[in-house]
This record gives sequence, C-alpha cells and structure tokens, in this order.
Amino acid sequence: MPIDSARHEEVRRKLAAEARQADPRVEALVHGIIGRVADKWTMIVIDVLAEHGELRFTRIARLVPGISQRMLTQTLRQMEREGLVLRTVHPVVPPRVEYRLTDLGLGLGDAFCGVWIWAERNLEKIEQARAEFDARERGG
Repeated sequence: MPIDSARHEEVRRKLAAEARQADPRVEALVHGIIGRVADKWTMIVIDVLAEHGELRFTRIARLVPGISQRMLTQTLRQMEREGLVLRTVHPVVPPRVEYRLTDLGLGLGDAFCGVWIWAERNLEKIEQARAEFDARERGG
C-alpha cells in the first residue's frame, strides 16, 4: 500500500472509531460549528476581530468588504449566541456597541489556522488538480 493510501486508511479508521464512540451532543456541536464557520462570513469576522481586538459594528463592516449590514448583523448575533463574540453596550448617548472575541472565538480561530497551513502547503497541488480537471471537462 503506498504511503498516502496507508495514511488515508489510518485516518479513516480513526475517524470511524471516534464516530462510534462520540457523544451525540458533541457530534451535533461539531456538525453545527462546521456549518457555522463554513459560511462565507464567520471566519472572516473572527479573523478581523482577532487582528484588531474590540471593534464597533461600523468598523467591522469597513474591514469586511462586501458584507451587507444585514448579513453582518446576522453573523454577529449568531456568533454571540454561540459564545464566540461578546457584545458590549456602553451607556452613552447615542449607545456605543462594541464586539470582541471571547476565548471560545479565539480558540475556534486557532483551530482553523490549520486549514490555512494546509492550504499553503497544498496550493500548487490543488491548482494543478483543478487545471487537469478543467482540461478534461473541456475535452482537451
């Protein structure tokens, strides 16, 4: 068995064993978190808050190009619900609202740093695979 196939089989067996032993609540949480961070905006917002610290809504909006006010509101509310961000309302007129990552949010950001590292290591292989696929699809 080639090394890649052996590694693949080892990972597959480990994941299958863990899935059989997993607490159904943990499994549901993992699936929910993956769905949450796989959306277009959550990881970008986490990255912005990790880099800049506590920010007002309008500043986050400026640092996340292309996000609508409605989508940023939905994203921040969902992140707050899941304990990833803390929303602080300062008692001034008009009210000043700021957002910052919680330890959970920072930890999730750290966990997904592995995806960036993987992407850096495999960028050329992925681009090559895509080019080969696209050439086959075009018939050439």
